[in-house]
Amino acid sequence: MTELDHMKHAGSGRFTFHEMKLEDAWSRLQRPLLRMAASIALVVLLNGQHFPTARAAEPDVRRDAVVRAVETVIPSVVNIGTEVLVEGSDPLDQVFRDFFGRYYRRDEPKSLGSGVIIDDTGYILTNFHVVRRANRITVTLADGREREARLMSGTSRSDVALLKIIPKGNESFKAVRFAADDDLLLGETVIALGNPFGLGISVSRGILSSRSRRPPVENMPLDLQDWLQTDAAINPGNSGGPLVNLHGELIGLNVAIFRDAQGIGFAIPIKRVSEAMSEIFTPEAVRSLWLGAKFQGNGANISIASVQQGSPAEKAGLRAGDRVLRVNERTPRNLVELNRELIASGQRQIELTTQRGNDRRDVNIQLVPEKEFFTPNLIRQKLGATVQVLDEDLAREFGLGQREALVITGVERGGPAEAAELKRGYIIQAIDGQIPGDLVQAAKVIYGKKRGSRAELSLIVPRPRGRLIELYQATTEVVLR
Repeated sequence: MTELDHMKHAGSGRFTFHEMKLEDAWSRLQRPLLRMAASIALVVLLNGQHFPTARAAEPDVRRDAVVRAVETVIPSVVNIGTEVLVEGSDPLDQVFRDFFGRYYRRDEPKSLGSGVIIDDTGYILTNFHVVRRANRITVTLADGREREARLMSGTSRSDVALLKIIPKGNESFKAVRFAADDDLLLGETVIALGNPFGLGISVSRGILSSRSRRPPVENMPLDLQDWLQTDAAINPGNSGGPLVNLHGELIGLNVAIFRDAQGIGFAIPIKRVSEAMSEIFTPEAVRSLWLGAKFQGNGANISIASVQQGSPAEKAGLRAGDRVLRVNERTPRNLVELNRELIASGQRQIELTTQRGNDRRDVNIQLVPEKEFFTPNLIRQKLGATVQVLDEDLAREFGLGQREALVITGVERGGPAEAAELKRGYIIQAIDGQIPGDLVQAAKVIYGKKRGSRAELSLIVPRPRGRLIELYQATTEVVLR
């Protein structure tokens, strides 16, 4: 073999060797390229296709904080319908009047407002003006159930009323959560809910515009401070419904629209609602049993706000500021649960576990029927006058529409009433601004005042003018003994 042949053979071998290496490298490069091309082709092929399973994992942008809060609160919102006794007006009215006279009445059904459930046993908060004249109350729940309810207590001064659903069987109800008393942010989003006219749930959204307003309701200012103002629409049928924050927590009770301005609504703040509950959700208001203690608190932090002098609570050793840990061997989660246990039917004795500083005490309180203690004799002792409830005949004789009043039937010589120039026949409309619904309520107002203190009486003074009697309004103060 010549040298040239050796060179060709060697070159051929080198050439063959390098060719095999390049093919190997190319095959290695082809595999990822082919995979990439296949992926790109798959993406192009499937571009624009809809996959429900993949999209279902994405959050629904429509279900924002407002929607979630509304879904939480809706089961607690009710419509309140009432039946009020009114004069009949059908063609047979005159016949019935001839037989029954002024005793003939008929029921007129009305759907007046809304309410909110605050306890799973069926306690409801609403405005007092919604139910104050009702003879029969019906509530319609969000799920369409209709139940009768009874008025447990309420005051026109606070415009807060407490109702109780009459359940069927062992029914339970969805209760709203309470916000902290002062947990209010100016400008935060708020939601007004109601069930107006029984047509279904109504929702409106706005912001918290103010925390300190005093709007008029029916042209009469209520004795309430720090009203909440919002631009959320509050229609008349929403009165008594809840105003909630984005957590679905109750921050107020809707009241009314300010008639002289568009788009302004008001609500009673939860702090004032809680204060009203400490008065209306009590053994005294619900069961006419005297305890003599008021409670306050938010959540499980409950304490005694005040103790009435000479009351069963004071005799048991309770003081303002004592923390309430347990009631009847149960730990209350909030003020509603505490009050519900206090007014348990058929119960005259209450067991409380309290804490004062580092001292923990168990006390037993024996409740006293109010009518056994707050008697007309107590009024006579403090006022120096005997009184009786203004009955319908006397009210009609004087031409008065008001029934909640007392008439003075006698004045003691040398007593406080004589010193204030009170006379037999004078009508007491209010004592210190509180309307005396009956003798017990009047005695409670007077009993709470110390010897030598003054009680302001709002009076109607009848003055005979020939055969007519003219009525004058007057105000006087009596120094109690």
